[in-house]
Amino acid sequence: MKKFMDADFLLSTETAKKLFAEANDEPIFDWHCHLSPKEIYENKTPRDIAELWLSADHYKWRGMRGVGIDEEYITGSKSPYEKFKAWAKAMPNFIGNPLYHWTHLELQRYFGIYETLNEKTADMIWEKANSMIAEGGFTPRELIEKSNVYCVCTTDDPADTLEYHALIAEDKSFKCKVLPAFRPDKALAIEAPAYLSWLSILREVSGKKILTYKELKEVILERIEHFAEMGCRATDHAFTPVPYVRMEDSDIEKIFAKVLDGKEISSYEAEGYKTELFRFLAKEYYKRGWGMEIHIGPMRNNNTKMFKKLGPDAGYDSIADNEVAYKLSRLLDSLDCENSLPKTVLFTLNPKDNYVLGTMLGNFQSSEAASKIQFGTAWWFNDNIDGMREQIKALGNLGVLSKFIGMVTDSRSFLSYPRHEYFRRIVCEFIGNLVENGEYPDDMDFLGDAVRDIAFRNAKTYFGLE
Repeated sequence: MKKFMDADFLLSTETAKKLFAEANDEPIFDWHCHLSPKEIYENKTPRDIAELWLSADHYKWRGMRGVGIDEEYITGSKSPYEKFKAWAKAMPNFIGNPLYHWTHLELQRYFGIYETLNEKTADMIWEKANSMIAEGGFTPRELIEKSNVYCVCTTDDPADTLEYHALIAEDKSFKCKVLPAFRPDKALAIEAPAYLSWLSILREVSGKKILTYKELKEVILERIEHFAEMGCRATDHAFTPVPYVRMEDSDIEKIFAKVLDGKEISSYEAEGYKTELFRFLAKEYYKRGWGMEIHIGPMRNNNTKMFKKLGPDAGYDSIADNEVAYKLSRLLDSLDCENSLPKTVLFTLNPKDNYVLGTMLGNFQSSEAASKIQFGTAWWFNDNIDGMREQIKALGNLGVLSKFIGMVTDSRSFLSYPRHEYFRRIVCEFIGNLVENGEYPDDMDFLGDAVRDIAFRNAKTYFGLE
């Protein structure tokens, strides 16, 4: 019987162990996350491990609800200690859940704690972890530096001022790059009840009235330029489902005017607006060499009672079941036909679409970049052992695994970086098994370079940060 989460965790062959030793020395490029640039700038020491672990992690909240823990111990008014004790009580129940592995990787890597978390060890771990936090070394920047992070791309709305990115950039003592990533979901969601409120914020930030679709595009272009000045290299878009309805700008003007007048628009009109604004954005990304991420397939805020109580991103999202192939193909093709298709990373939340996206890559590759169209890593509900293996296997079967740009945390937690180690172990195990089974030659010179590339260097090249 193997020891729990020892040095060879998830590595069953000698080849995998050798490859992991190569890959895990590489820095981390966290090119898609939800860390707060304000928190990175302010760099405050957390009060305790509960704040670090539980204050904004809806993965953990969802797991605790599944155990049957009362909401007061999750997002409610109970003390940090009581919430931590509830998390410790829940922990042994997560058999086969990545939360169990992530939790113990974080305890091991940041606190040197190798005991497993449960009700019996909770007080000891609470006291030891909090004592270490009080001694220092657990501010956001210190955790980023400890984790050997080269670059963080935060997730930022077009109306964001990026003031904290500017302040962080002025501090030359902090070596990690903290760059904005352009996330225009609110600009695209014209049918959403909050659209006009978002538009008011954009008007305030830009100082423009924005009374027409033409003026909206002009202001968004100004915001893109501002993001470019702040070092932006990545963009992100969440689609459920993928839109594709072509319209003329004159039609979009009418739709925009209806919304400004407080009138309802049809789903067809909303889809046309999304399609054309997205195409406008993509062409601007192409001009700047930015990478364009498309996250496909979440079904959000399913529990309306809890959405009204807690708002979004509280653990009430799941996987949608949509057909994506045709409209995604037409959307990408419409840009490619105009020589304006950016470097694009396609993510699916529904693993049934692994082979849909895996084959879509080959339709639009070009010499502009190695694997210009990427199959994004297993994401959200899929960033577990099986989900990562299946995504890696699909990419290996259908694309070019050695040019894969690898893992992202997609996280709001400064303790989430061991997820990159988790990914590196899984990809090295996958390749190691191919070698040990005689399915790939024992060429450690090439494979050592390949796993280092997948871990870090491919993403650095892809997003233009050489």
